[in-house]
Amino acid sequence: MFTHRVATVTDIPALRDLMADAITILQQGFLSPAQIAASRALMGLDTQLVADGTYLVVEQHGTLAGCGGWSRRATLFGGDHTPGRSAALLDPAHHPARIRAMYTAPAFARRGVGRLVLALCEAQAAAAGFTRAELAATMAGIPLYTACGYSPIEPIAGMHDGVEVPLMRMGKQLQTPG
Repeated sequence: MFTHRVATVTDIPALRDLMADAITILQQGFLSPAQIAASRALMGLDTQLVADGTYLVVEQHGTLAGCGGWSRRATLFGGDHTPGRSAALLDPAHHPARIRAMYTAPAFARRGVGRLVLALCEAQAAAAGFTRAELAATMAGIPLYTACGYSPIEPIAGMHDGVEVPLMRMGKQLQTPG
């Protein structure tokens, strides 16, 4: 039903549009309008993931259905414009991989796109030697991550213009390849 591939720089405008739609529509009922606006300022695409070749696109018949990636870098969440990012490389023997920037196009919500992206990212991170993964879940994402075996570690928050956006740091042991 869905195909997937590694994202390229030519995908970036469409990815940014999908992310804006997902934040605006899929966070309704979980966040206030002010928190949704703050989320748009805090979240988004980290083009380092595209450059690293660890960001994936999911499509159905050429239509962008979702995206997401994993990272061997220290940043836990946020886009290019988010303050406090770190490109420092993580040691798979001592640090968890980061699952990053997972978004589903609203028209494809609750159809398995997020599960597919998550499974692909986990498999790639495990193949790179990581035994654990962590992520920063939005309130709307917590049910998916919980269903996929992630456990809460601690509540965290992003802040933009005095508006706090609640997130949950979550983690999971990865299946080793083989």
